[in-house]
Amino acid sequence: IELALAGYPGFHVVAPPGKGSPYGVFADVYVPHSDVDHVAVLDDGRRITVDPPQDTAVLDDVPPPAPPEPLPPGPTVRAPLGRVVGARSGDKGGNANVGVWARTDDAWRWLAHELTVERFRELIPEARELPVTRHALPNLRALNFVVEGILGEGVAAQARFDPQAKALGEWLRSRHADIPEVLL
Repeated sequence: IELALAGYPGFHVVAPPGKGSPYGVFADVYVPHSDVDHVAVLDDGRRITVDPPQDTAVLDDVPPPAPPEPLPPGPTVRAPLGRVVGARSGDKGGNANVGVWARTDDAWRWLAHELTVERFRELIPEARELPVTRHALPNLRALNFVVEGILGEGVAAQARFDPQAKALGEWLRSRHADIPEVLL
């Protein structure tokens, strides 16, 4: 299972659930560095304590990058998004990440303007009422969406058909949009 989940996008298990068992619930919280032992383990097994940093920088918000120039208007074809973009998705506790990338610069120009948070919610109905954050990664011609709460308390805590959100990216790629003919 671990190899399959780390492999191709869209993989999910359709076997019936096993017997009930205890599970942990993931919470994304900060842990003071003083609460975690910092240890380097060498190849010979020796353990060396590493003092935590004394000074750390405060993280400032980074302004989003400017979008690329949009494609000029032209004829479109109704087709699945997967004809022009790739995607990979997965769980992060109760949240899901959906990475979407364009294969060409022109496809990126279209994708960056087409796939807004609002459009993502239209295409993924189960995300309509959930907080969704979009991060643009122009040097990768990619967008990353974080869908908060789509997995409840996490993989082990609910019975969603796709409990690790591995198929969410493929579900997005299967959705139809008006794609410029020049990209097809």
